[in-house]
Amino acid sequence: MKCCVGLCSSFCLGTLPWMPFLPTELQELEKISTWVITRSFPCSATCGLGLRTQELCPTGGNRNISSTSCKMRTIRCLDTWQCGLKTQTTTAGQRLVLDCLEEVMDAMGRFAFVVSWRFAHGIITSDDSLFSRYEALSLDKVVLDPLGEEDSGTYRCDVLDTGKRRVKRMYKGVKVLSPKEVSLDFAKGLIHWENPESLFPNLTTTGNPYPSSIVRNMALISVFISAAMAALILLLLWGFYRITLRRTEQNGPL
Repeated sequence: MKCCVGLCSSFCLGTLPWMPFLPTELQELEKISTWVITRSFPCSATCGLGLRTQELCPTGGNRNISSTSCKMRTIRCLDTWQCGLKTQTTTAGQRLVLDCLEEVMDAMGRFAFVVSWRFAHGIITSDDSLFSRYEALSLDKVVLDPLGEEDSGTYRCDVLDTGKRRVKRMYKGVKVLSPKEVSLDFAKGLIHWENPESLFPNLTTTGNPYPSSIVRNMALISVFISAAMAALILLLLWGFYRITLRRTEQNGPL
């Protein structure tokens, strides 16, 4: 859809619902010099305010659109103000910065927005009824330095423009681990599982890990057990043979 800007007021091309123009209206449109949007690029932000680049070309006044006379402009755009929930795991004692405006809004002017923070202690959630007001010293960001285990939870920021309209809501879940706890990095743990030596880099083994005396004793015990089992089986077979032979002698030949 192409929308015109400038002098085109009641005769905006491509507005909805579309209605066919009368011949007199088309003649009047040809006499008006204005600009039309020929190309519009996606918004730079998937949520919250972003920047969109558009190409404007002149039209009207019995002139055709010429690419050499077109110009580019950048405008604000807002596809959705809901940014959803993002989580991150960090270690106590580190420095953590939660930025609500980020780069795009920073380019527009950080003082052009009103930012409020709320905090749900100890849980990762997006249930707004569980949040309480959180006072951030720098307003647009939360700086946790040093980070403590009591700082774990979900931080929610709301951004309003100068017209008091909400343009962004973002949830950031923070999991804080003690340095003494085992890391929950699955990929790193899998590497250690497949290569146990990486857990103990200073431990080296050479040759046979078992002493030769233990190996010799285990071999002798195995041979002794095997010989005993073989002798027991032979005794059982010999006894069965003697019983069968005695029965045959008592019954006589058939």
